[in-house]
Amino acid sequence: MASKVRFSKYQGAGNDFILVDNRNKAFDRADEALVEKLCNRRFGIGADGLMLLQTKENYDFEMIYYNADGREGSMCGNGGRCIVAFARDLGIITDKTVFLAVDGIHQASLSADLVNLQMIDVTDFTRDGEAYLLQTGSPHYVEFVKNLQDKNVFQDGYAIRNNATYGKEGINVNFIEAEGDGYFLRTFERGVEDETYACGTGATAAAMAVALQQNLEGDINIPIRVLGGQLYISFHKKGSHFSEVFLKGPAQFVFEGNY
Repeated sequence: MASKVRFSKYQGAGNDFILVDNRNKAFDRADEALVEKLCNRRFGIGADGLMLLQTKENYDFEMIYYNADGREGSMCGNGGRCIVAFARDLGIITDKTVFLAVDGIHQASLSADLVNLQMIDVTDFTRDGEAYLLQTGSPHYVEFVKNLQDKNVFQDGYAIRNNATYGKEGINVNFIEAEGDGYFLRTFERGVEDETYACGTGATAAAMAVALQQNLEGDINIPIRVLGGQLYISFHKKGSHFSEVFLKGPAQFVFEGNY
């Protein structure tokens, strides 16, 4: 186990992450127990996930993402925005970047504490009853509901995530409701196994579900409020093909230290 871990803590709309500059490879990528311990809110630093920033030829950096349970995870949109801010603060990039993540190449731009992150194209979707199923770097279940503020998202999200259909691989469960000019979203995340304050890939999937439900076409921008703040999702939609997908929102440094 590493004798000392130098870390920085960032949050993106309330989704909080531990960031480690691992360009020297001092952090053992296989040490899942350490990652889980660091993410523990009672016995560690506390976070929804942990990311290693590593060098990668032909890219500004590589993003290695772990869920709070210690296991390497699928793409995390808000995590992606936070690691971009971290890379800027380390002096690796300035206002633009191209980096590699588990689901492929991502581009991003920064302006103050706002990060606009390009997400992967999405070419298809399926349905489960009324719900939409989309893969936006992570698998998402999106259901339109009423009275979302009062919904027991932990109980209902847990039940769907662990049911016979999704239990083995797990799925992220999103509940969305129209609100003013945009939408309100709450998400139960697999890997965290709880409701989080925000989920970037979930907000992206939810915005796509809105466009599908309403048969919107062309260039679309959808504001989505989450428990931890405001996100904006934009894309070009033609039929069920989504391209030029961007997730925009805040990514802020919280504190740094040694563990």
